[in-house]
Formats: sequence, C-alpha cells, structure tokens
Amino acid sequence: MEEKRDSNDYHDLSGSSEDERPSISTESAQVLLMEGQNPQSGDIEAQPVATAGNAGALEYSIPTKIKCFYLTLYFALNLTLTLYNKAVLGKFSFPWLLTTLHTASASLGCYVLMRRGHFTLTKLNTRENLVLAAFSLLFTINIAISNVSLAMVSVPFHQIMRSICPIFTILLYRVYYLRSYSWATYLSLIPVVLGVGLATYGDYYFTTLGFIITLLGVLLSSLKTVMSNRLMTGTLALPALEIVLRMSPLAAVQSLLYAIATGEGRAFLRWVADGNLTPSYGSALVGNGFLALLLNISSFHTNKLAGALTITVCANLKQCMTILLGIVLFNVTVGVWNGLGMLMTLMGAAIYSKVELDSKGKAEKVVAREPLVRDEVRDVASRILDQRVPDRQRT
Repeated sequence: MEEKRDSNDYHDLSGSSEDERPSISTESAQVLLMEGQNPQSGDIEAQPVATAGNAGALEYSIPTKIKCFYLTLYFALNLTLTLYNKAVLGKFSFPWLLTTLHTASASLGCYVLMRRGHFTLTKLNTRENLVLAAFSLLFTINIAISNVSLAMVSVPFHQIMRSICPIFTILLYRVYYLRSYSWATYLSLIPVVLGVGLATYGDYYFTTLGFIITLLGVLLSSLKTVMSNRLMTGTLALPALEIVLRMSPLAAVQSLLYAIATGEGRAFLRWVADGNLTPSYGSALVGNGFLALLLNISSFHTNKLAGALTITVCANLKQCMTILLGIVLFNVTVGVWNGLGMLMTLMGAAIYSKVELDSKGKAEKVVAREPLVRDEVRDVASRILDQRVPDRQRT
C-alpha cells in the first residue's frame, strides 16, 4: 500500500526571503492561535497552511527527476499509441470496441500485477465503492460525448476546443477546491492554448448543438483528470494501480454495452465474417491492448506525481507533436500558421515547465521554514500565557 498523503494547497509566506524570521504582533498571534491558524501563513484565501508534512500540492513535493521520468514515459506512450492506431489499426472502425479492448487489457494486466504482489486492495466502504463506480461512468461518458461531438463538428474545431482543457482544470480547482495558482502559471498557459489553436487551424465547422456537446466534453475531460488526481492524493489516497484495476472492469462493461446498443457489435461480427480478422491483425490488436495497459498505468501515475494541470498541458503538447510526426511519417502538409502554432505551443510548454520548477522551489522553502515558524508561534503563545498569569494572580 502506498502511504496516504494530504494534498493541501501551497502558499508562499508573503514573499519573504529564506533567512528572514517573520515578525508578528502578540494580539494578532492570539487571535490566530485561538482560531487554530498559523500566524505566519499570510493566507488570504482561507486555504490550509503548508507544513513540512504537506508542503502544498503533492506534485510540489516530488523530486524533479522522478516527475520528468514519468512525464516523458507518459508522453512517449501516448504518442506511440496514437501513431499505432493510425498506422496499424486504421481500418478498425469500432471505437467503442477498441475502448473495451483497452479497458479490458488494463483490468487483466493490473490483476496480474496484484496477484504477483505489486499492490494490495484497500478495504473500502459502500460510499467509496460508489465513488469509484461513478468515476468509471464518468470515464465512459467522456468518451461517448467526445465521439458524439465529432459527428457534429469538424476535427480542427474539436481539437481547438479540447485545447482549452487546462483552463477548465484551473477553474475546477479554483471553484471547488479553492486552489489558486500564480499569475506566471496563468500567463504560461496562453501560448499553450493559442498554439494548439493555430497548429490545428483548418476548416472550422460546428452546429449549435455540436458546440454545446463539445464544450460539455471538454468539461467532463477536465473533471475526469481532476477526479483522478483527487482519488490518489485526497482523503481516499488509493494507489494508481488499484484505481486502474477497480475502474477498468466497470468501464469495459459499460463500453461493451454501448457498442452493442449502437450496433457496433453486429458490424464487428460482419467484419470478422468477411475475413478481416487475420492472425497478424489479431496480434496487432493484442499489441494495442498491451500499449493501452502501459499508457493507463503511466497516465494515472503521472497524474498523481505531476498534477492534473500538467497532464492537460502535456495533452496539448501531444497534439502538436502528433502533427509534427505526421509530417515526417505520413507526409502530412501544414501551412505557415500551423507551424507557428506548434512553435508557440512548444515555447509555452517550456515556460510552464520553468514556472512549475520555480513553484517547487518555493514549496521546498516552506518546508525549510516551517520549524522556524512553529518555534515563533510557540514563543508568542508562551509570552501571551506569561502575561496572563500575573493578571490572574492580582485578581
């Protein structure tokens, strides 16, 4: 089992330097101590104070090398599966059955890992099991909404709408979890979002209903990413492998039922009867399922260690890299604006990475300063008590 960790949000202590001991008045300290707050926090948004045990969001406590390793692995697997689907499974036009294959492969793979002792199942109550069931339903509905919207809007419009997932992710954290980000983070997302818009610039077509459904899909995708992170870093604090194992079978059943309901199952049987499922193609499907297993595990691990917002930024970067590799591997032609958009996205991702590293450095300073803050709070509390004792003796 992985150790449970809190994921309270991080706050800088009023921008003071590392070697400064902040000064406070006894009156202010008394009020804050009575309210159970840290007098040194400088918190103006009622968010929890960072301490040595929870120095901000979990992603700020992860070593940079580990975070970069998981981000690189996730990015590579994501690109590989996308190109694999295009090059090898281009004729397999059964998206719901492909989703069933991916989730079933994830279920089987994680079950094998559990049996080999890589993790154990946590004992959950009824409410927690219902939360995971709801999460699996969100996973399936998100795919359904995405597929439905693609029939009502053009692919470029769908891609540019999906590029605003980082904005919705920030809004969800801001509204529901009262988490704030620095202005540098907000500004770094502008080239990331606009860059994808330029990189995918093309024939924008959409209906009113298509726009609404696509926007709903963006919201659900962001919600899924945030919920994934909270299931692993919040009060439940489940290991990534356990979440994949618990979620995947439910999502596989839901996807299979949806495939049958939409007639995809009958179309697949006719496709098999026509002799399309050759041994080599079957092997390609097995390989696709194995890649999906690796990507699912990597995705959840990376979400936990790097954070939900970083995952959405990585998804935007992946869109541009897919276009770039399409130029090299499949002779895809793009215009000047598309090329400029890819460059802008790459620059935005680099700026965002720099901002995240700076935030991690500030979080480490909070951990280093926390003992000093605690000592000062103890000293102030002692002085307050010393002042009150003579007063009580005189009365």
